[in-house]
Amino acid sequence: METAIRFQREDLETVIASVFGTMMGLAVRPSHEPCPGPDGMLTAAVYLTGEWVGAACVHVEPKQACAFAGCFLGMPSPEAVSDDVRDVMGELANMIAGNLKCMLAPGLRVSVPSVTDGGAYSLRVCRTREVVTAGFDTDAGPCWISLVNAGEPD
Repeated sequence: METAIRFQREDLETVIASVFGTMMGLAVRPSHEPCPGPDGMLTAAVYLTGEWVGAACVHVEPKQACAFAGCFLGMPSPEAVSDDVRDVMGELANMIAGNLKCMLAPGLRVSVPSVTDGGAYSLRVCRTREVVTAGFDTDAGPCWISLVNAGEPD
């Protein structure tokens, strides 16, 4: 398994700016605010396999998930997290992972998105290490993106 791939926060910023700008018309600004943790959050994840193995995760608060869904679907923001909101978050994670796979290694495959939300939950991608986690601010609210790798430590 390849572990020599170097991935920087700036690479992630470029992907997020492209996906959020194209799909939701939102400008993104890097933020250094820490992710508040899983309590009451929503996390969408897409897993990557091949020469590089890991996951791309999008973490948002429910009100931001609703705001992003409204922007994505071109309609007023839903009042509460629904299947449409979860589908949009899964699709955002899918687009982010799709763009990242081109930067990480040739021929990577992506999974179907998974979305976890509710009270306190724990999402752990087993035997991984964090490659990068970055926060972003948008006019619709903040989000955090993390990329984890299941390769051997460098």
